[in-house]
Amino acid sequence: MAELRRRTSAKWRAHPEDVLPLWVAEMDVPLAEPVARALTETVALGDTGYPAGTGYAEALASFAEERWDWRIGTERTALVPDVMVGIVEVLKLVTGPGDAVVVNPPVYPPFYAFVEHLGRRIVEAPLGADHRLDLRTLRGAFGSATAGGRRAAYLLCSPHNPTGTVHTRAELERVAALAGEYRIRVVSDEIHAPLVLPGAEHTPYPSVRGASDSFAVLSASKAWNLAGLKAALVVAGPGAAEDLARMPEEVWHGASHLGVIAHSAALRHGGDWLDALLAGLDGNRRLLAGLLAEHLPAVRYRPAQGTYLAWLDCRALGLGDDPAAVFLERGRVALNSGPDFGTGGAGHVRLNTATSPEVLTEAVRRMAAAL
Repeated sequence: MAELRRRTSAKWRAHPEDVLPLWVAEMDVPLAEPVARALTETVALGDTGYPAGTGYAEALASFAEERWDWRIGTERTALVPDVMVGIVEVLKLVTGPGDAVVVNPPVYPPFYAFVEHLGRRIVEAPLGADHRLDLRTLRGAFGSATAGGRRAAYLLCSPHNPTGTVHTRAELERVAALAGEYRIRVVSDEIHAPLVLPGAEHTPYPSVRGASDSFAVLSASKAWNLAGLKAALVVAGPGAAEDLARMPEEVWHGASHLGVIAHSAALRHGGDWLDALLAGLDGNRRLLAGLLAEHLPAVRYRPAQGTYLAWLDCRALGLGDDPAAVFLERGRVALNSGPDFGTGGAGHVRLNTATSPEVLTEAVRRMAAAL
């Protein structure tokens, strides 16, 4: 903990030192050695200029083929500063001001902020009680989004944040068929794609039948803890290549050269590190389930299939719409507030499990003591 508290990133500076921070999506891990080595060598060379070339796209293509059996044509990729900026730029290509963007709450709060700032309107299609896509609800949202013949997009979160749901290929194929029926363009946020835990398998959305005109936006940011090293990639399906070609060249100038180098090294050489991380995250999700059963049995928790995020239903505790505020004030544990995630978020918290078992155990102990 003493070493972690020397960090100056948001996770460790937003709250006083007596607070355990299990909120924002940063991990309590050392940097993967291949990434650290690549950055050290780059700085030693003074190689700190602008990004160039297709090395990042080639590294992602190699990783995607090995891990997901997905073949990416690097000519159908575009470098962007980060995943959310990439999503916004794609939405500019396929929708216009006032058009609708469908989302599945509870969902990553920046979806709302970025889409609304772009001048698009949000249409919600909440997940089912099982945290999975509800096709009947999605159909209704698609109909509402395209009423009057307007263009619309569907911003898919895959794997889903905050629930950790990993969508199956069969589910995504049904989504693709529905999107085709309503002529809705799908943009898939796949930033957590490498973080799928044992028992589940990630399916890149553009790889499914009927999804040729879609986009996925990816980076190594979440899986290798590289949020401070900005770089991401938009991957277009074959039917979306012409749209991607219209993205202005100035967009990619916002990506960091050091970010490109770090993400490329992670994807090419960080596989063993990632596998060790996944084993630890798998252990932590089982540990959390046991700790909650012992100390907070009224909290409902469906262990995540992917990500390092836990979505906890605290409604039975009687702590109101924002239990995170109570756990922070009384227990000195910082979690994400459920209401920020839209419909279905009230009475919930999001907990970051990417920490040591000791910290996770202490956090649950403090949460129980807060009651």
